[in-house]
Amino acid sequence: MRLSDLPKGANAVVERVEDAHADDQIAQRLRDLGFVAGEQVKLVARGPVGADPLLIQIGSTRFALRRAEAARVAVREVA
Repeated sequence: MRLSDLPKGANAVVERVEDAHADDQIAQRLRDLGFVAGEQVKLVARGPVGADPLLIQIGSTRFALRRAEAARVAVREVA
């Protein structure tokens, strides 16, 4: 499942960040921000227009991501 497809309020665990191409700066930045395998994430909210941006929480830190950015993060939903 993609982070962009996670239901609002759902918790998940990051499986991987996928590079769209060689030297993908956005994917690397996501990893630098903490989107690494094993980290728990939560989809806190979706924006009002086209559900963009997404408000994602890792630990006590929240990030606003575009759906296209969140789609690079593969997650597994947890209860």
